[in-house]
Amino acid sequence: MTLFFHELRQGRKALAVWSGGIGLLLAICIFLFPEMKGQVDGLNEVFSSMGSFTAAFGMDRLNFGTLTGFYAIECGNILGLGGAFYASFCAVGILAKEEKDHTAEFLMTHPVSRVRVLTEKLAAVLAQILGMNVLLFALAAGCIAAIGEPLPWKELWLLHLAYTLLQLELAGICFGISAFLRRGGFGVGLGLAAMLYFLELVANISEKAEFLKYITPFGYAEGADILEQGSLDGGLVAIGLALGAAGIAAGYWQYTHKDLH
Repeated sequence: MTLFFHELRQGRKALAVWSGGIGLLLAICIFLFPEMKGQVDGLNEVFSSMGSFTAAFGMDRLNFGTLTGFYAIECGNILGLGGAFYASFCAVGILAKEEKDHTAEFLMTHPVSRVRVLTEKLAAVLAQILGMNVLLFALAAGCIAAIGEPLPWKELWLLHLAYTLLQLELAGICFGISAFLRRGGFGVGLGLAAMLYFLELVANISEKAEFLKYITPFGYAEGADILEQGSLDGGLVAIGLALGAAGIAAGYWQYTHKDLH
């Protein structure tokens, strides 16, 4: 497990920065809720008149004056997009950096197989993503308790579970992409996350584009859908996890067959 712990040490600063940044924005939003709660009538009226923009973010189906509705809209976008960026950033360079930094020849001279290298690196990526989400869940629960609101455990758990699965899917896809790259490719990972987020907005606006929910992991992390149904969409989650697993499988195949530079 030497490589696993080495990757955790290398990624600890990025984990701290991303967790701190997302956590700070999350805490600010939650502490703003008591102030926003008193203006709910005016806010709902404003949002109802914004047409496609309202539908894009699911605000036409949520009550901004309830904690769960507010959390799904405001905090959901922070957790979803911020978490997606971190997962992509964390996974897309995990393999490519060995060639970019010219450390592949040193690593491969040790008596470890490429499969073991891949497995330990993948485990490090997943551990960092899960660690960040545990911290953010605890922070959110603490902040909600601090403002005196009752904790909606089920809704909070479902929303954070959806964002965690979203990040794991993106990490799997970006892990596979990393095996095909010879440089860091951080722009590729962040661009992929941004594109998938945009596809979800398009799917919410147009009924003809609803099929895009089967492509983007943001489809099963839509806060309005989760709160309305009281559960995640099992079909969309299964498709997402299958795409993530396919990315990991492609990464294993490519990395065990490629010529390392």
